[in-house]
Amino acid sequence: MPDRINLRIIIILFFSQILSVQAQNWKPTTAAVTFKIKHALGSTADGSFKGFIGTVVFDAQNLANASLKASVDTKTIDTGLGMRDKAIRGGEYFDVEKYPKISMVSTKIEKGTKENEYIGYFNLTIKKTTKNVKIPFTFVQNGTNAQLKGTFQINRLDYEVGEKSALLGDVATVSITLNAQQ
Repeated sequence: MPDRINLRIIIILFFSQILSVQAQNWKPTTAAVTFKIKHALGSTADGSFKGFIGTVVFDAQNLANASLKASVDTKTIDTGLGMRDKAIRGGEYFDVEKYPKISMVSTKIEKGTKENEYIGYFNLTIKKTTKNVKIPFTFVQNGTNAQLKGTFQINRLDYEVGEKSALLGDVATVSITLNAQQ
């Protein structure tokens, strides 16, 4: 009888450990993916992407098992100017018929220096190019709701989005705000 009790205790402890190391699954509810890029004379072009699809597995106490995956539909690019959007969707820039998605997949997530701050390393794929980028972000949980926010910069030329130009800056600032529920 004592051996059966010990075995039960061991089994309960084993499954408790498994459950405690699993990260939390979050279902994205809304997402905003925006960008800014400088033009000549100091003006900026602002835009956004829609068609967000993503999965979030995140627990601040278990970053080793965290996983963030996301994509947006390149055809949805919107800068507020139809003619410019049409050109950006074309072969010289995003070539949306050939490359319909921009995607990112986390490779590692670390704790930042402040509460709710993290650093994610992501494989970002735009067109045919994938590069690992470092993205600082916040993850704030409020009960069964959470918000993830991050801002980072990329050089569009690294991804063959357009060519070097005196009229258009090379660096785009990208911001992502994701709301999710358990």
